[in-house]
Amino acid sequence: MTWSVYLSGEIHTDWRHEIAAGARAANLDVGFFAPVTDHAASDDCGVAILGAETDKFWHDHKGAKLNAIRTGTLIRRADVVVVRFGEKYKQWNAAFDAGVAAALGKPLIVMHGPDHAHALKEIDAAALAVTQTPAEVVDILRYVIDGHLKGYTD
Repeated sequence: MTWSVYLSGEIHTDWRHEIAAGARAANLDVGFFAPVTDHAASDDCGVAILGAETDKFWHDHKGAKLNAIRTGTLIRRADVVVVRFGEKYKQWNAAFDAGVAAALGKPLIVMHGPDHAHALKEIDAAALAVTQTPAEVVDILRYVIDGHLKGYTD
């Protein structure tokens, strides 16, 4: 079985690449999916496709709805959802994706640094695992997909 893993959250670091590379190195049968990570394209998709808006609210509204088609579909199809909260920006969209995943009963892995522990306590409580690094996510995927615990022999 090929596992489907949705990687949601901050778009300013290469954490997605690190997880994908770690999964490849571990020979995991997994496909990764993500939101559009080109910030400008994600923001402007609605007006680029459906026409310009003079009011920034409607500009953002159009884009958010088009992005919701992608994110909602991919979260529903996912076997596991990983949500990363970065240090630099508040990721309201990541919090929303975590809530959607939890509401759908999707296994949720959350990744963030210790500075966010208090702010994200409700999201952490809904997660099946709370991690700090991409390597920890890869180790979790290795264990749940192949039943292999790093450092233990079969």
